Amino acid sequence: MDFELSEDQRAFADTARQFAQSALAPHAAQWDAQGIFPREAIAQAGELGFCGLYAPESIGGLALPRLDATLVFEEMAAVDPSTTAFITIHNMATWMLGTWASDAVKAEWGPLLTSGQKLASYCLTEPGAGSDAASLKTRAERVGEEYVINGAKAFISGAGSTDVLVLMARTGAPDSDARGISAFAVPADAPGISYGKKEEKMGWNSQPTRVINFDKVRIPAHNLLGSEGEGFKIAMKGLDGGRINIATCSVGAAQGALTQAQQYMQERKQFGKQLASFQALQFKLADMATELVAARQMVRLAASKLNAGARDASTYCAMAKRFATDAGFMVCNEALQLHGGYGYLRDFPLERLLRDARVHQILEGTNEIMRLIIARRMLEADAPQALR
Repeated sequence: MDFELSEDQRAFADTARQFAQSALAPHAAQWDAQGIFPREAIAQAGELGFCGLYAPESIGGLALPRLDATLVFEEMAAVDPSTTAFITIHNMATWMLGTWASDAVKAEWGPLLTSGQKLASYCLTEPGAGSDAASLKTRAERVGEEYVINGAKAFISGAGSTDVLVLMARTGAPDSDARGISAFAVPADAPGISYGKKEEKMGWNSQPTRVINFDKVRIPAHNLLGSEGEGFKIAMKGLDGGRINIATCSVGAAQGALTQAQQYMQERKQFGKQLASFQALQFKLADMATELVAARQMVRLAASKLNAGARDASTYCAMAKRFATDAGFMVCNEALQLHGGYGYLRDFPLERLLRDARVHQILEGTNEIMRLIIARRMLEADAPQALR
């Protein structure tokens, strides 16, 4: 078991760090304050391959292992978790299209998505189907050589500013049956699509979030991803990686916050001494670093399991997501506390990192749902041999 990164992996991380410092760091606060979606910066990330990190090479992706992708995402999230989180969602949708789309759809969208020239949104959640994703009601009816889509999606990242939607819709079976769900690639400007108001959010302000309505939207039948009825399986495979991605964004945000806290403790003086000289604060910093390293290693283990196709990969992804998002938020919160009143000001990045990290405990499956996934695996017949 080798915990050391290879030279190539370190090179990817170094490139991502340099990109984050040059393209994200100078603007992240402005994007957050003004709600700007930084398409130009995302396109620059695409030029480095960061918009198709694990997408197939057949559509211009790098086909990297999930572990390598986490290294890139972590470095960017240390500066701007919001923009990085959207890039991870785009990567997931692009991977889905590149893996399951027809040749025609791959040719139309693949290279544009992996290069960052065009962007993708992932459309699973509905107003009445959050954690219970299998109960979604958006329907796609086959009519000749087309599908006609009716329904609505909610909390869609990038909605109204992206170019293609990877959509989960019901093609058969009762509304509670996951076997009746199929996946589609839908042009974001197709007639019959309308977008709700831009949601006002606590964080993630550099990416728009909207409801999407589908009213008799027609798409070619070849825009189906995989086969009819495979959509929920595709969605769950995507969410395994998505959970690693969001966990990684939490690790990155925590690392950014911890770095800020380290610097501040060595600069700030109280009672005639540096904050770094107070043992109570040293202990706090030590606990933050320990939690962060544990979260990082759990995420990397889950990524390795997913790449290897391990039976327990989904469980490890759930554990990594649960632990890293909780630990990441805690580290950001403690770093803000160490800054005192200054941490509460927008002059410092702590409050933005904290706000951006909070939603990670909710999306890609709430942490309560992650506990259900883990517990169910532990209670299976072979539980004594599970997760070892």
